[in-house]
Amino acid sequence: MVAVALTIAGSDPSGGAGLQADLKTFHAHGVYGASVVTLITVQNTVGVRAVSVLDAALVGAQLAAVRDDLDVRAAKTGALGGAGVVDAIVQSLRVRPLLLVVDPVMISKHGAALLDGAAEQALRDRLLPHAALVTPNAPEASRLAGIEVVDVATAHEAATRIADLGVPNVLIKGGHLGTERSIDVLLADGVFHVLDAPRIVTRAGHGTGCTLSAAITARLARGEALLDAVTRAKAWLREALANAPDIGHGVGPVDHLTLVRD
Repeated sequence: MVAVALTIAGSDPSGGAGLQADLKTFHAHGVYGASVVTLITVQNTVGVRAVSVLDAALVGAQLAAVRDDLDVRAAKTGALGGAGVVDAIVQSLRVRPLLLVVDPVMISKHGAALLDGAAEQALRDRLLPHAALVTPNAPEASRLAGIEVVDVATAHEAATRIADLGVPNVLIKGGHLGTERSIDVLLADGVFHVLDAPRIVTRAGHGTGCTLSAAITARLARGEALLDAVTRAKAWLREALANAPDIGHGVGPVDHLTLVRD
């Protein structure tokens, strides 16, 4: 049977981020993708013009409809918008636990807020304890851990603090660290792994966080071990960045059609 992965995220009409990027990534990894829409953005590669969060009951109804019918092996969350949406997801997980990757999307690539203060607290206190993995970038890790993440050492400390919130595995993405190389820090069941690779210099980069967490989720749905899923997803994303198409007039998308090499 084909593995099924679910994205619970916002919509990006330009296709480079959000649930559109997630579904493309699932497909590239040979996984059937389902989606629950949490919010609607009006955006393109140049900027975000508007954000509208969906009613929490509607989000919960979508989630129930998908899970009542499909055998979802792994799911990820992206932009959630409001505390009510977070709680709708938590309620579903309390009834039926699920292998969950939380990408704590707080601010868009262009600076638009995608998670309000109450939702951030709900994510920290109520959603993270249900997650198998959380994948913040450096600014998001700073918010969750309460310290400024500026280098590998502070990423280690932040990962430890975030794990204390109840999530066993933490991946701090290094795209915002400003290091010459692309360095991600993974804390997996108490063991640190530093994932070091050459940095790809490109004007693309829209949706990289969504795409990486989706690739990890797809690989987990296929039954891969966490460390393998993370390292292979990172390698695939590097190729997707290197092969990024020339689309849009701003921060362009990665190549979601990049061949998956196992």
